[in-house]
Amino acid sequence: MKTTIKHLGIFLVFAVFAGNTSAQNSNQWMLDKDHTSVNFAVNHFFSTVNGNFTEFSGNFQFDPDNLKASSFEFTIPVSAIFTNNEKRDKHLKSEDFFNASKYPNIKFKSTGFEKQGKNKYIVNGNLIIKDVTKKVAIPFEITGEMEHPMMKGTTILGLSFKTSLDRSAYGVGTGDWASDMVVGDNVDIAVNMELNKKG
Repeated sequence: MKTTIKHLGIFLVFAVFAGNTSAQNSNQWMLDKDHTSVNFAVNHFFSTVNGNFTEFSGNFQFDPDNLKASSFEFTIPVSAIFTNNEKRDKHLKSEDFFNASKYPNIKFKSTGFEKQGKNKYIVNGNLIIKDVTKKVAIPFEITGEMEHPMMKGTTILGLSFKTSLDRSAYGVGTGDWASDMVVGDNVDIAVNMELNKKG
């Protein structure tokens, strides 16, 4: 009898644990890289140079009804920078700017979320560029959510992030390039993201 009770107790503990694990993972989203873009724009004298990063990865747990259980992590290899100019891209990876050989990745990790209005949020977190870590607050919007019409049991979530950064605050641009006379300090960032999950 004692053995039966003991086994029953173990089963109940396992069932509760398994149930909690399922709940914790229910807000896990997968990044659809083919339908996600990481774009930036910065002034060069009186014109604007547009660019993007062709590689990135992330871990996204998001539930609008449970922001405390939500978290974002995002990593961008500096080597993936692309401005449609090979010489300029090579220069941006050099010690004058990102110093990609020493600091290969740009990283973001969330610390919390705030709801701002219908489908509008702010994700707070730490942004690491080169050897500088700064607290940032990035606004984003849910652009849509629906069941995937060609993948049964899969939900699609669209997110749009828009913010701006001061490159000088992260030491991106040294020596003659630290001045904003040629390259502007303000960099506009736009990330259009598509996530999906099963169930």
